[in-house]
Amino acid sequence: MTQSSAPASHESSAPNGLSQTPLDQWHRDAGAKMVPFAGYEMPIQYGDGIVAEHQACRNRAALFDVSHMGRLRFDGDGAAEFLDHVLTRRVSDLGVGGVRYSMVCNADGGILDDVLVSHLETPSERRFHLLVVNASNRAKIIQWLTPLLAEFPTVTMSDRTELTAMIAVQGPLAIETCKKLLSFDPARLKNYQARITDQFAKPVIVSRTGYTGEDGLELIVRAEEANRVWENILLAGRDSGFIAAGLGARDTLRMEAGMPLYGHELSETVDPLTVGLKFAVNLADRSFVGDAALRKIKADGPQKTRIGLLPEGKRPAREGSDVLDSNGTKIGTVTSGGPSPTLGVPIAMALVDRERGSDSEYQIDIRGRSVVARPTKLPFYRRPVS
Repeated sequence: MTQSSAPASHESSAPNGLSQTPLDQWHRDAGAKMVPFAGYEMPIQYGDGIVAEHQACRNRAALFDVSHMGRLRFDGDGAAEFLDHVLTRRVSDLGVGGVRYSMVCNADGGILDDVLVSHLETPSERRFHLLVVNASNRAKIIQWLTPLLAEFPTVTMSDRTELTAMIAVQGPLAIETCKKLLSFDPARLKNYQARITDQFAKPVIVSRTGYTGEDGLELIVRAEEANRVWENILLAGRDSGFIAAGLGARDTLRMEAGMPLYGHELSETVDPLTVGLKFAVNLADRSFVGDAALRKIKADGPQKTRIGLLPEGKRPAREGSDVLDSNGTKIGTVTSGGPSPTLGVPIAMALVDRERGSDSEYQIDIRGRSVVARPTKLPFYRRPVS
């Protein structure tokens, strides 16, 4: 294994030791409220507030700076086989332009991170794989993968995070508007596909995955191009009501979409099967780190299950709140909760004892008061099908 050296970084650090994305100054100039998040200073909201940003994404489109997400590139013969060895989802059959959601697990089946893996080809026909990891887990995943690469001497891993920026354009008008900016029609991408193209003669990796429940794109560009691309998208979408959105709206959107978040639904003490992500675990005819533990969990049945809840009243249940059965016995814990701007009611996800996962009614202890909560299928929100 070799880990390639990288050119000089464009990432900067604030006096408080937190890192800043290439779009940091734009956020400040736009009046964003900046907060510490995963080692970065990030915008949580702008002047119009979280609800307005949320609704813009649901009805028009919103831009999110997701440059803090880690971007790890794998080159060389055997890169697909290496990733096949460390991810829960099969990679060896992932064609060029394909993207898959997967997880990195430890030997006990605990989730070290949930990731997106892409198979890409440059204009010069050089192929590589890209792993997008959570910002808070970037250093951990690099440390985890490095010794495992020793068995794959032809594979090179390079950390491209600080050299690039990542912008998410999410909402029903995102694809149509981005047609104006790219050298190909992004509508040609199916969900979970990606390709390398250009934006005004500058390279950009475009993918179509999303984390909001809406359609949209993610653009990875060189760090020095971030402001130009960001402002071009806002300009192209100005008449359609595009706005910038922060971490606050990103969280309410993903909760409505029923999507798990690392540090909430996902952690090293939870396995993918328990949280309902069996689609991202391919156990047949392959072996990978953690597969033996996951086979046993599958055979025995998970001890917990993830459910959606609708608490009565207006007070949202927050992470860590106890979930109780009808007799007041604790059977689980809220992993994410808050108001739903789209539905106009509080929503929550929780991990509860498996045998109680089909109960018709629960209670949630919200700051010392038991509130009735009705179970509901996930996701809470599905975008309209046109």
